[in-house]
Amino acid sequence: MSEVQNFPTPMLSVRGLCKTFGGLKAVQDIDLDVNSGEVFGLIGPNGAGKTTCFNLITGFYTPTAGRVTFQGHDITGHSPYRIARRGLVRSFQKTNVLKALSVFENVLAGHYLSTRQTLLATFFPHAGVSRAEREARDSAARIVELMGLAARMDTPAFRLSCGELRLLEVAVALAAKPALLMLDEPAAGLNSQEAMRFGSILKSLRRSEVESIVLVEHNMSLVMEVCDRVMVMHFGSKLAEGRPEQVKNDPQVIEAYLGRARA
Repeated sequence: MSEVQNFPTPMLSVRGLCKTFGGLKAVQDIDLDVNSGEVFGLIGPNGAGKTTCFNLITGFYTPTAGRVTFQGHDITGHSPYRIARRGLVRSFQKTNVLKALSVFENVLAGHYLSTRQTLLATFFPHAGVSRAEREARDSAARIVELMGLAARMDTPAFRLSCGELRLLEVAVALAAKPALLMLDEPAAGLNSQEAMRFGSILKSLRRSEVESIVLVEHNMSLVMEVCDRVMVMHFGSKLAEGRPEQVKNDPQVIEAYLGRARA
């Protein structure tokens, strides 16, 4: 279990976040803070609004109401690309890596977001290759190794297992050099052994690669292992928030997941 720390001003602050689709209130008055150095979990039953909340924070949806602030800047309604360039990078429930490219090439492409070089120059450096291009290639190789994919460096993504694809997607996100990494169900489809390995990698990333991580996940063992704080959503609203062990034993949370209070 990660130790809970005393955090300074929040890296990410969300206030009164709402999203309505027609007459459906998908997200209602969500307040949350993610602090520097923290792994923050966002959990809840299917349909609770977790991914919608992710989409609002990262610019894929425009909020009906509310405000999102990242590192002191109001990013409400900004484009996903603009938000990612600020250092808030996300993954998706379904892997979106380039299946025809190798593991290394996918991670190298991820560097394009954080550099001024052209994507063409990234893959086909000329004789006078710049220092930035060399650094991108060195960094890509290092990230591949960090994620435990060194043996698959030159393997096309379509040949990877489900677990390897999940690791690759995180590697691509890391290549963009995020300050805050937001992961949407990264352990989906992983077996228990793969999930444990993934949890160990996540904890090491917080120390070495990113300042903070936000994790939407259904694997409660993983959430309890890696998160400092957890927020529970239910029917689009915040149901509970606190340390993992506090949230796990909250009667309202138990009822939301099981449909009844625990005896």
